[in-house]
Amino acid sequence: MRKVEVSSYNENWSQDYQREAERIRAIFAPIILDIYHIGSTSVPGLSAKPVIDILVEVSLLEKVDNFNQDMEQLGYEARGENGIPRRRYFQKGGDNRTHHVHIFEKGNTEIERHVIFRDYLINHPQEANRYGSLKEELAEKFPYDIEKYISGKDPIVKELDEKAKQWRQNH
Repeated sequence: MRKVEVSSYNENWSQDYQREAERIRAIFAPIILDIYHIGSTSVPGLSAKPVIDILVEVSLLEKVDNFNQDMEQLGYEARGENGIPRRRYFQKGGDNRTHHVHIFEKGNTEIERHVIFRDYLINHPQEANRYGSLKEELAEKFPYDIEKYISGKDPIVKELDEKAKQWRQNH
């Protein structure tokens, strides 16, 4: 059973993302449009589970599966949609995960949602701190129950998602 661990922000997360993004960009070169560091490790100062979330935007989602073997050679496990339609998902590190890769086709609303959420937290450090504090509390309260950790975050994630949308519309 994996333990839910939330760490203080680590300056190395950005460099870890850059290194992995280069590898991923090389694999998906024929179809990649853009690549983003998303999730809590992409927000300076924010406490996070120490897993680098990477979002890849591609021209054709159907072609992603052709690269599963290349991703496996980098240590990733291909998980298909993994519960989110029109996504391809890869995870690296087994029970001690280090990276998640979320791949969406151009035009999928999830791309903008994740990027806006990240940008909102970067530009609103008090909101990021509030979110980080809750994550630390939940990890302490539910160290071996990822489902309760996730459901405990759900209300603030929805609230911040809405605030991020409004912020984006106003800027």
